[in-house]
Amino acid sequence: MQTYLKLSYLGSSSALLAATCCILPMLLMLLGIGGSGLAVFGLLAAASYPVLVLSTALLLVAGWLAHRRATAARLRWWLGGSAALTAIAWLIALNESRINDYLIMQM
Repeated sequence: MQTYLKLSYLGSSSALLAATCCILPMLLMLLGIGGSGLAVFGLLAAASYPVLVLSTALLLVAGWLAHRRATAARLRWWLGGSAALTAIAWLIALNESRINDYLIMQM
């Protein structure tokens, strides 16, 4: 796998982790798993949007390089998966308060 695809997945995965920083502890508490060990996710909350922007930029660069090197057709599933992870991360980050309210109502 090319380096730019690895970077796009690394960026997408980190964006997904940063987007779930405030929702994941509450979801784990709802499932009965203690959330006190997950307090480190609070440090990621401040970096959520910059990480999302960086991962989107990495994804766009990977797509541009794949198109430029004429490998976009062969790598469309890899790029599509990375784009899906980034889109899910953006949806979670933009709807974080609604998701938190829903999880609080379930407790």
